[in-house]
Amino acid sequence: MATIIRSATPDDGAFLGWASVIASRSQLKRGWFEIVLRRNDTFCFEFAKCLTLAKAVSWWHWSHFLVAEVDGVVASALCGFGDDSVYSASMAAMTEAGDRMGIPRDEQAQFWPRGRFIVSPATSEDDAWTIENVATLPEYRGRGLVERLLAADLERARKAGFKRAQISFFMGNDPAERAYTKAGFAFAEQKTAPDFEAALGIPGIKRFARDI
Repeated sequence: MATIIRSATPDDGAFLGWASVIASRSQLKRGWFEIVLRRNDTFCFEFAKCLTLAKAVSWWHWSHFLVAEVDGVVASALCGFGDDSVYSASMAAMTEAGDRMGIPRDEQAQFWPRGRFIVSPATSEDDAWTIENVATLPEYRGRGLVERLLAADLERARKAGFKRAQISFFMGNDPAERAYTKAGFAFAEQKTAPDFEAALGIPGIKRFARDI
C-alpha cells in the first residue's frame, strides 16, 4: 500500500466537501450541514464542495487541507490553520455556495439561525494551531491515515512558528478520542450547551491540545 500525504488542490474539492460533511456528523447520522441546509446527502456534499472552492478563504477552503492518497485514491483528509479569521469568512463562503446551488437569499438568511447552536459549546486556546474537518473513507479506516495526517499537519504548524495545537470533537466520539490521544493530544476543556444537545442529541464538545 503506497500512501502519500500531500497538500490538497482544487481538484480535491469533491472529496474535501465530503470530508467536511462527514466530519460535521462525527459519530452521528446527521450533522450541521443537514440541519442548516435541510437537503439530502447529494446536495449537502455538493454544497460543501462549493465551500471548499469558494473565493472566500474559510475554514472549509481547500488551501487549508492535507490529504492522504492511498494507491492513487484520496482516502482521508484534515485541515489545519493558525488564523481564526477563517471562521469569520464562513458566511461569505456560505453565500457563494448558496448562490451557486440556487438557494434563494431569503432562505440563506436562515442558515445562521438554524446553525448557530454549533458555537455554543465551542472552546479555544489563544495562539494555538487548530485542526478541523478530519474524515476518512470507511474502507480505509484503521490504517493509520489520520495519525500520519496529524503528524504532517503538526509539522506544518511547527514550521509556521506555532507552539501549541488543538482539536475538538463531539462528546461520545470514542474513536476520535483514542486517535487524538495516540497522537499526543490530551484533554484540555469541555463544554455543554442546551441548544447543541437539542439539535444533535449529545451534550457538547471536548477539546484536546498538545505542545508541538
